[in-house]
Amino acid sequence: MIPRETIDRIFDAAKVEDVVGSYVTLKKRGANLLGLCPFHHEKTGSFTVSPSKGIYKCFGCGKAGNAVGFIMEIEQCSYIEAIKQLAQRYHITIEERELTQEEKQRQDDRESMFVVNDFSNRWFQSQLHDTQEGVTVGMAYLRQRGIREDIIRKFQLGYSPEKAKLWEEAKKAGYQDTYLVNNPDTQIGTGVCLKDEQGRLFDRFRGRVIFPFFSVSGKVTGFAGRLIKQSDKAGKYVNSPTSILYEKKHELYGFYQAKQSIKREDCCYLVEGQLDVIQLVQSGIENVVASGGTALTYPQVRLIHRFTENVTILYDGDNAGIKAALRGIDMMLEEGVNVKVVLLPEGEDPDSFARKHNATEVLDYIQQHQTDFIRFKTQLLSEDAGNDPVKRADMITQIVQSIAIIPDIIKRQIYTKDCAATLNIHENILIRKVIELRKKHLAEQRKKNITSRQLPQNQENNSSDSAAITVEEPIEPTLDVQISPARSAKEQNIENLMQVIIRYGEQTLYQSDTAVIRAGEYIINELRRDSIVVENPLYQLILDEYIAHYKEPDWVSAKYFQHHPNAEVSQFAVDMLADKYELSRMYSKQVVSENVVKEVDIPSDLDILPELVQRMLLELKYTIVNERIDSMQTMLKEAQKRNDWELIRTILEQQPMLMDIRQQLCKVLGNRVILK
Repeated sequence: MIPRETIDRIFDAAKVEDVVGSYVTLKKRGANLLGLCPFHHEKTGSFTVSPSKGIYKCFGCGKAGNAVGFIMEIEQCSYIEAIKQLAQRYHITIEERELTQEEKQRQDDRESMFVVNDFSNRWFQSQLHDTQEGVTVGMAYLRQRGIREDIIRKFQLGYSPEKAKLWEEAKKAGYQDTYLVNNPDTQIGTGVCLKDEQGRLFDRFRGRVIFPFFSVSGKVTGFAGRLIKQSDKAGKYVNSPTSILYEKKHELYGFYQAKQSIKREDCCYLVEGQLDVIQLVQSGIENVVASGGTALTYPQVRLIHRFTENVTILYDGDNAGIKAALRGIDMMLEEGVNVKVVLLPEGEDPDSFARKHNATEVLDYIQQHQTDFIRFKTQLLSEDAGNDPVKRADMITQIVQSIAIIPDIIKRQIYTKDCAATLNIHENILIRKVIELRKKHLAEQRKKNITSRQLPQNQENNSSDSAAITVEEPIEPTLDVQISPARSAKEQNIENLMQVIIRYGEQTLYQSDTAVIRAGEYIINELRRDSIVVENPLYQLILDEYIAHYKEPDWVSAKYFQHHPNAEVSQFAVDMLADKYELSRMYSKQVVSENVVKEVDIPSDLDILPELVQRMLLELKYTIVNERIDSMQTMLKEAQKRNDWELIRTILEQQPMLMDIRQQLCKVLGNRVILK
């Protein structure tokens, strides 16, 4: 573990202009530097580096961050690896915390298991290529499946013979039973071998073609073995047991080989099995991975999401298999991934389809037949439900549940509208259900602390502060009126407040003899007082971390969030700190007479921070009140059509109160209400 003080030294030493300048040609423009973005193709430079703020920002593709973030993005490495790289660059010695004896042993166990896996992988490959049984059995099977020699070597496929013994060769090479055999209690040991009750060793994968799994960095973590000869006693596939290196639910076959292509194409094709991946790669499509025949898991989804937000799933048309996979796809939606589905022709799977077509034909078919997942799910469940009212009600609930977990509010609104039209149901009903389930989902996230973006925090000493300042769950409206999903205006209002918290969160807003109120503290208290809900999980995480740290001595909000180890938090902070335009010096000059020009002081945001915060809060409240009034008017029209006199009366009773609030806000903000 690298001490916080060392990380701070590295951040202080690492000049963003020096780091970025090693990869990008930069030219001076005002106070900033300008160049061509290294993350996307452009002819006119939109990539800006701000030395004073220590950040970079591309206004073309949106990439942004600090020196560490740039290294992580350009080198595709982890946060710790980037820190170490910069430490080496600036000759800063990293004195990591001394490991305990238990930690040292755990580290030694991991390294020893990697060595055993590497040995096993090379042995499997040699058995496939250099032995008679490997060539006549293993290689013959792969050739029968149409797999070329170069693809076999690319994926490092191997073979475990029936007679030759891996364990004997491993013992001769000096490897211990501890790392050859897996201990399920400690999860130590690769499991390439098994041990019977008499203590005799034998190979786990004998008589199978071997598919190795790799980490993102290219180390062998485990194996899958496919049985060649049919047998009633043995399963078709055998995987390495769960260990400190390998856990099936964390693995995606082919990811190591596909990661660069996934990033380059900004899309990942997801299939079921190893042979599906291999055949698609052989046809020329490289950005493809396999879930290994299991339902998707959060670790798998997050691994893909590190490299792209776009996933296309290729199904063979088996309805039972598709329905079993729906929950996994919901995980993708929850993580903000855009999911599309492609159904292959009847009787085809990705393996057989790729063997019959080249890359152009496969890609053309995908482009023509891919369907947005929500629309696909609606169509799929509609076919099963038919006209049965109970099944249709259950179907609608399932679809709405998928929509409700999508973090992007605009996407939720579009999907709700489309589903309402497809299902021939009133949009307001779906909107109401989406918001209800969304509230429930967010409450569960915060309660269980399962938000993927949330990092472990040491909040023991801040529990009282956190209790004093929280953003409450949404309250139910007193009127049975559904409020439409937040519009862009509301989202912009909240983002403006988040910008203030990032830039000036620690600044004193109000001060008395007994208390000091900081800008971020005041904003959060105001949101709580008016029961304004922050739905965006990223914003909520930032608010939570602000609450946990804002009372620490010398704590600076901008620096903390800009240097945050969570890449999404850091990126957002940089976006909030970056200024797209620079004010010309002509605006700081005033012509007094023909020959006299004097400098004029232009107040900064910091100079007028109390007034700025108050106006932002009022603008947010104005937007919310407007939404309520618009919603009421919509509901009033619907109630009149249905002759729902009770609802009409309730609306008419409460409408004047909201109109009065809006009028008062208009007076303060200087807006004018035009009566229609």
